[in-house]
Amino acid sequence: MLADIRKIAALAWPVLIGQLAIIAFGVIDTAMVGRYSAIDLAALGLGNSIYVSVYLGLTGVVLALQPIAGQLFGARRYTEIGEEARQALWLAAALAIVGFVIMYFPAPLLAIAHVPPALYDRTDLYLRITAIGLPAALAFRVYSGLANGIGMPRLVMMLQVAGLVAKIALNYWFIFGGLGVPALGGPGCALASTAVNFALAVIGLVLLVRLEVFAPFAIFKQFCWPNWRRQAGLLKLGLPMGLSFLIEVSSYAFMALFIARFGTTTLAGHQITGNFGAVLYMTPMSIGVATSTLVAHAIGAHNHGEARRLARRGIAMACTIGCCYAAISFVLRPSIIAAYTPDAAVLAAAMPLIPIMLVYHLFDTFQTVTAFVLRAYRVAVVPTIIYAIALWGVGLGGGYLLGFNVFGNVPAWLNGARGFWAASAASLAAAGCGLFLHWRSISARYAQEAAVTDGTRTSKAPLSSVDQDS
Repeated sequence: MLADIRKIAALAWPVLIGQLAIIAFGVIDTAMVGRYSAIDLAALGLGNSIYVSVYLGLTGVVLALQPIAGQLFGARRYTEIGEEARQALWLAAALAIVGFVIMYFPAPLLAIAHVPPALYDRTDLYLRITAIGLPAALAFRVYSGLANGIGMPRLVMMLQVAGLVAKIALNYWFIFGGLGVPALGGPGCALASTAVNFALAVIGLVLLVRLEVFAPFAIFKQFCWPNWRRQAGLLKLGLPMGLSFLIEVSSYAFMALFIARFGTTTLAGHQITGNFGAVLYMTPMSIGVATSTLVAHAIGAHNHGEARRLARRGIAMACTIGCCYAAISFVLRPSIIAAYTPDAAVLAAAMPLIPIMLVYHLFDTFQTVTAFVLRAYRVAVVPTIIYAIALWGVGLGGGYLLGFNVFGNVPAWLNGARGFWAASAASLAAAGCGLFLHWRSISARYAQEAAVTDGTRTSKAPLSSVDQDS
């Protein structure tokens, strides 16, 4: 058991540091803009919710490369990894066009929130600037998906940490102004992020050419146009993955849009709570990425018993750490909120949301790692259905009923933003149970097939298709 935990931890800690660097983009955005104005902080929360929904939905499609590369790496089929990487870059370019149009013309989405004109203008500008940086962000996700898929997360981590250093300096400059640049407030965060995204994309693509670890894949030794068979393979796995990401994050985004109706102060308190929850989420996500990589390698090598064992250990490890995080955060919640804002009204709005968010985090930990494990098996359709029912139905639908007290019989402590957070926690509990039961079924089937065939590759081997849902 300890050997498995060490293997997972060895891959998880670089992912964690890198993701903490990325999530720190949002933390410093919130902290800096919170000291600029409450209006800009609310616009940041609203704009970022929309951006994250679009970005993660598209990223989920591109990151189909990660489990595909992981299984190919375990099977030692290196030249095919290079071909898949080239096709993933074409896919990222096409998706960037779709995302750009959505974010550069955000009026239909902003209309849902019924925001006042001042908030509307700041949010609109924030989204238009981030739209320009979206192609670079997706290109970098191809690099990170490939590096993580072959078990080299440190190559991603180093760039993400360097990006954070640049982001802090650019944020301060663009938000508060100086050296001939006017103070931009919230939209200054978007400008800083766009600049950093382009730098990371360029460096990542150069490393794919120059680093020896990528040489066996021969990624850029030949030019190729989109291969429709491989594109179909990426999309067959990537579209349900992207839809799962979109369902998960859009449920949060629409929660922010509905909470905006309770006022700027409530929305700012929700933004702080969500931002801190995102920081906590980075640990289970990093364990999920690490576990998924090891499970994919084991599946590619047809070691299905090892894959099942690693999955169990990764889920248990993440849940144990999640319980520790929740206990510590509950005790320190006044200090945590105070670190975000000196505004007493915003602090009071965030305080009752933190305990509910910590329960949300525990269920989120469980479902996150389980979902990553299923992606290692290249299973995505059933998880998407589970997410849709749980997050949109139980989470968003239940949150609307509780938050707005639709039937007039909801306790006062579940009205407003608290109702939305409570329903979201329940939705993640339902999703986690559904995903875990599905993984047990899938992994048991693989183990039985491996026993019957005595380790011999058959037409049912996992590399013969992209999605194993049935």
